[in-house]
Amino acid sequence: MATQDNVENSNLDRMSANLERVETLSQRLVQALSARTPATPELNGPSQDIFVKAAGSYWKSLVENPGKVYEQQLEYWGKSVRHFIEAQQSIAQGAPVPTENGEDDPLQGDKRFSNPLWNTHPYFSYIKHQYALNKQAIEQAVQEADNLEAKDRQRLQYFATQIIDMMSPTNFLGTNPDALEKAVATEGESLVKGLENLVADLEANNGEMVVRLCDEEAFELGKNVAVTEGEVIYRNKMMELIQYTPTTKQVHKTPVIIFPPWINKFYILDLKQENSLIKWITDQGYTLFVVSWINPDASYSDVSMDDYIEEGYLTAIREAKAITGEKQVNAVGYCIAGTTLHLTLALLAKRGDKSIKSATFFTALTDFSEQGEFVPFLQDDFVDGIEKEVSEKGVLRSFIMGRTMSFLRSNDLIYSPAIRSYMMGETPPAFDLLYWNGDGANLPGNMTMQYLRDLCQKNAFVTDGMKVCGETVHIKDVTVPIMAITCETDHIARWKDCYRGFLQTGSKDRTFIVSESGHIAGIVNPPSKKKYGFYANKDLPDTADEWLAGAKEHEGSWWPTWEAWLKKRSGAMVAARMPGDSEHPALAPAPGTYVRKRASI
Repeated sequence: MATQDNVENSNLDRMSANLERVETLSQRLVQALSARTPATPELNGPSQDIFVKAAGSYWKSLVENPGKVYEQQLEYWGKSVRHFIEAQQSIAQGAPVPTENGEDDPLQGDKRFSNPLWNTHPYFSYIKHQYALNKQAIEQAVQEADNLEAKDRQRLQYFATQIIDMMSPTNFLGTNPDALEKAVATEGESLVKGLENLVADLEANNGEMVVRLCDEEAFELGKNVAVTEGEVIYRNKMMELIQYTPTTKQVHKTPVIIFPPWINKFYILDLKQENSLIKWITDQGYTLFVVSWINPDASYSDVSMDDYIEEGYLTAIREAKAITGEKQVNAVGYCIAGTTLHLTLALLAKRGDKSIKSATFFTALTDFSEQGEFVPFLQDDFVDGIEKEVSEKGVLRSFIMGRTMSFLRSNDLIYSPAIRSYMMGETPPAFDLLYWNGDGANLPGNMTMQYLRDLCQKNAFVTDGMKVCGETVHIKDVTVPIMAITCETDHIARWKDCYRGFLQTGSKDRTFIVSESGHIAGIVNPPSKKKYGFYANKDLPDTADEWLAGAKEHEGSWWPTWEAWLKKRSGAMVAARMPGDSEHPALAPAPGTYVRKRASI
């Protein structure tokens, strides 16, 4: 009896302690939310026009073919009622709910529903299969919406999918068996820990619910990520220019400059030594410079594409030439920096400047006539909302861009991490790629609107030409030798879209490669891993499908193939160059100071 009393007292003590923690956390939660400065409302959802059009389409169908509409509704109602009756019987018998007419599990293979209780427990089985019915009904209604333009249909499908994913029973504690089981097993400790994780995320992001994807305490720049040796040898308001320490006695005469995207930080190319493209390039015998962009605040609101080109690209090229004594450089541009490298090449051609000997593009778009998965966000309602946001804040805040990217893969990048952190009380993993992914950057307001209006919406660079730095430039002005590396499953810069723009350049020396995997893994693909292969085709037919049909598949990384191409355009070997010179003293060791500035929300 005494033992039972001791157990009960112990349980009561734990419960009292947890309640005290919940009370303290609740106060912190309110304080964190009070600090929130939300994005303009226009960025939280589409214009109502899309739903008005969908409703109009539905009403038109009802008038023209009422029998079909009623049939669909009655079918859904009938399935739901039968399913409810079957659930009542199953619960009474303690057996799982049978699937509709004995059909296969409609959510089979969906990892959200991997817990056996979804199939063996009558309660969870009923919830799961009713969710599947609801999902199918919404998808069918969207699919059969008539009289919608292609872009409106794509947007309707996207936002309907967001609603379906958001309403998944796994996203709610009362209908998530994994979270409930853990809460019972830990006597509620997991829920308290989850609340602690939620409050910590809110506090770290000024009241915005940005789910932490990794254990940020596990990484430190210059210690276990971004550790390749080098020095910052030049700095201005736009960037730091890093020259990396050579690892070979001799290097090629022509230096290489990498321009990474300024949406994120450059060290995606230098996460760790085993997969660092930066280290690998230096190991192949090249003098390597890398631009580290400033993480802008509101004082950069007027910064334009011209500033990135003049004070970023052209300045980096000038300083690299001065340090090495060479007349030309080989340039690399990744993502938006690859798009801007195209603009820079066209500008230099207009000016008669031959400073760039060759150019390589990683997942770089130039023709935006097809916008892929970004169609929902590149229409006027959202772009107008962004314009309002940047006019008020001066910048497009990093969390807005990150949120947009995450909603393209909401189950993997929002809901699943939130469930693990807030319901299960788990500590995020120590994963360097996710650490980098969470270390985003703001975008200057002026530059953001130029990019969205002129490139994405007007598609000016491949149509009428785009005005940069006092010149109207066109993709046909790009004439230097070029190589494009694209990625097979890239949902940000689809390889077929990259190919379409690539064909429109004026270059006669052109090479196109498709790496397996996506926007990051397809690029950060070291030869030592032998994980992903690539496709190559010396011919450049008119369509991407024809190119792929004639392409040869190669095992292993594309890096050595690119290096063999680069070597032919890099000159003879000379004595290795240490970073800087008398005019360019070392300002800070790599990875520099600009990269350490975190984006504020």
